[in-house]
Amino acid sequence: MAPAIAALALAGCGSVIPVGNAGAGGTSAASSQSGSDSSYTRTAPRRVASAPQNVISRPADAACITNLSAAGARFDALPDTYAAPGCNKLGTVQLSALAGDASQFRISNIGPVQCRVASAFGEWARFGVDRAARQILGSPLARIETMGSYACRNVAGSTRRSAHSRAEAIDVSGFVLENGRRISLIDDWDGGTAAEREFLRVVHSSACKRFGTVLGPEYNRAHADHFHLEGTGSSFCR
Repeated sequence: MAPAIAALALAGCGSVIPVGNAGAGGTSAASSQSGSDSSYTRTAPRRVASAPQNVISRPADAACITNLSAAGARFDALPDTYAAPGCNKLGTVQLSALAGDASQFRISNIGPVQCRVASAFGEWARFGVDRAARQILGSPLARIETMGSYACRNVAGSTRRSAHSRAEAIDVSGFVLENGRRISLIDDWDGGTAAEREFLRVVHSSACKRFGTVLGPEYNRAHADHFHLEGTGSSFCR
């Protein structure tokens, strides 16, 4: 690892992608199916969300909103806001549910997140997490537990703004299945059953296909209890 990347990587839940390197717009559910992680194909219900005028004026954000809705997500598009230097919510949405192959599932504790990251999150949840849960653990996904998304703060131990300060990252701590089973990073990455450990590693690998930066329990102790999922650009996966 180059010295600059290594120094940044040690800083905790922050970006290892240069600002502005994230991909533009979301991808539709139809285009995602060709790269899906399993074989379910049932179409989930849709909800169309209206976008604020500032989002509509940016073609990439407007296209992302359209694609996210077509993929079956439930959400509200949010107005742009600026909180402090380096802290903003531009082109963000507030997710309330994501579509699986046969049902929708909830997301706990999530705040505003950039639309393109929400789109990647929806694809990962459906094609990676839900399908892995069905195939490995025998039950569909009911809820993804998060530790939040937007937060106006620096990378731990540095003066650099975290990707969370731009609503470009989501921290995922666990999963709840329809049969009531709960799998958490802190308890089950190393301490779970063989199937639970396999499930968590499969969904980690799936996340690395969709997000620009993925940090998990094997990265450092600060990430022992969550996956840090950030951006959609060049990949850094640990």
